[in-house]
Amino acid sequence: MIKITLPDGSIREYASGSTPMDIAKSISEGLARNVISASFNNQKVETVTPLTNDGTLTLYTWKNDEGKEAFWHSSSHVLAQAIEELYPGVKLTIGPAIENGFYYDVDFGDQSISEKDFPNIEKKMLEIARGKFDYKMRSVSKAEALDYYKKQGNEYKTELIENLEDGTITFCDHSTFTDLCRGGHIPNTSIIKAVKLLSVAGAYWRGDEKNKQLTRVYGISFPKQKELTEYLHLLEEAKKRDHRKLGKELELFTFSQKVGQGLPLWLPKGAALRERLEQFLKNAQKKAGYEQVVSPHIGHKELYETSGHYAKYGEDSFQPINTPNEGEEFLLKPMNCPHHCEIYNVRPWSYRELPKRYAEFGTVYRYEQSGELHGLTRVRGFTQDDAHIFCTPDQLDEEFKNVIDLSLYVLTSLGFHDYTAQVSLRDPDNPDKYIGSQENWDKAENAIINAAKEKGLNYILETGEAAFYGPKLDFMVKDALGRKWQLGTIQVDYNLPERFDLTYKGSDNELHRPVMIHRAPFGSMERFIALLLEHTGGNFPLWLMPEQVIILSISEKYEKYAEKVLNLLENHEIRALVDNRNETIGKKIRESEMKKFPYMIIVGENEAANNTISVRKHGEGDIGSITVEEFAVLVKNEIDKTLKQF
Repeated sequence: MIKITLPDGSIREYASGSTPMDIAKSISEGLARNVISASFNNQKVETVTPLTNDGTLTLYTWKNDEGKEAFWHSSSHVLAQAIEELYPGVKLTIGPAIENGFYYDVDFGDQSISEKDFPNIEKKMLEIARGKFDYKMRSVSKAEALDYYKKQGNEYKTELIENLEDGTITFCDHSTFTDLCRGGHIPNTSIIKAVKLLSVAGAYWRGDEKNKQLTRVYGISFPKQKELTEYLHLLEEAKKRDHRKLGKELELFTFSQKVGQGLPLWLPKGAALRERLEQFLKNAQKKAGYEQVVSPHIGHKELYETSGHYAKYGEDSFQPINTPNEGEEFLLKPMNCPHHCEIYNVRPWSYRELPKRYAEFGTVYRYEQSGELHGLTRVRGFTQDDAHIFCTPDQLDEEFKNVIDLSLYVLTSLGFHDYTAQVSLRDPDNPDKYIGSQENWDKAENAIINAAKEKGLNYILETGEAAFYGPKLDFMVKDALGRKWQLGTIQVDYNLPERFDLTYKGSDNELHRPVMIHRAPFGSMERFIALLLEHTGGNFPLWLMPEQVIILSISEKYEKYAEKVLNLLENHEIRALVDNRNETIGKKIRESEMKKFPYMIIVGENEAANNTISVRKHGEGDIGSITVEEFAVLVKNEIDKTLKQF
């Protein structure tokens, strides 16, 4: 017999060799019907894997992220089989599950596909799915695996296998199809009821531009047709909210090939939006005791060698800038933290003077591959709302919790109310990815977990997601369409203070190392504004809108009154402009709605005679006729309701 611990802490005994599905059936037939994957002792297993040792079992359904991952990974096998049957001679490479769906990278050789071929591939996928083929894992020797793919002439799978250890290689079979695979599947193909191929794109083998370009086919699948229909509806909404489309329509930003890929140009309205966001955070930071600093856009190569950034990212970043002096090299700044360490190091500090909180809206540069650039969400030059806190170990807990408060204030003030805190830890199996001692990592990880608990955050642990110099807490936010984004990060770092030899004099008159907290509630201005655009559909909170009101005069006879209203609004610090064009009022209203002005003020004969204004609210319609003073109170109340003081 073996003892199985379930997620609720209960322990049950089963015969050795029982499978996760056997255990699900013993709990309830209803559960067994819905279970699609499992993990045993935190390792993915098949639902038919025999369990022979004591351990902890977790069963997953479609409602769990792990269940969806298995569902979509299994669907990628079906996609690969369909492509192989419809396009003989193709070479398959990799096909993972992603956050929403899956993809498969394929070398089509002399053949090609486009979106017009999708219906035929989808039809073949559903035909395979209806066959109710079981997913069966089997171990193979390295020699056997290499022989299998060499006979197929598939150099991609061969390369993958050559980098694997003998005894760790597994194949997955279903129907007549076999694929190199680590596992994690649904019981059989019949659970896949609805499929949709979404797009086709180019992708370099292993993400290296020097390698051959493959064809990446993206898709998604569901256990019910209704869920696919709902997803496609959300996809259409997402297209309408695409920040690249809205940014162009609202005249916020643009890109220029002459300036360079991934380097956004901010137009006047976008620059005003950025400035307002910056001022919002600067005001909150000032109240929280931060001091503003400014650092240059470049730094000596030695600076980033000291911090460890060059060793970790140097080869994949912008190449060094050589000066006329022989051997002198500078780098475009990839991070602000080394500069802030040097600012701290400008003079000796006492424990009585800590914490020091340095904040900067610092622009950094990182070379992203051209195929990975995407609007404002993936760029090569971006501005971080960076700050670094240097504190004593005794101050760490309080400082970290204060940063959590600031981060939540930023999110909620901008309409992000649905979030989960993710505590990102190091991967214990890959210590070479990180710098610093085991002791410092343990202290940093425990500090974050304890702060998350004390603040009552809904948090999850993610192994392997830490930065190379320290663990972090990320806020994973759901937007209006239910999509998850990482917004805002807080990191605890014991390592950079050592690398930069940062010290303070303690109460014992001895020198000690400060602890460093890295934090950026926005993350980057570019990415944050992109996500805010898509979350709000361009209907920003009233306090943030570049132009809050547009005044529409019915005819040129009332232009003077419109200007008078404009001056009165400006006296109340309400941002407005006048539309005096010789167009019908109906056309002006329609265009103002499209440009997402929060409020429209219409002035004509009645308004001019009575010293009033007629007000329309975007998306809601007429509010009625009121005075400018009454309107100013209405605007102030709306802003105060959204923007609570920090």
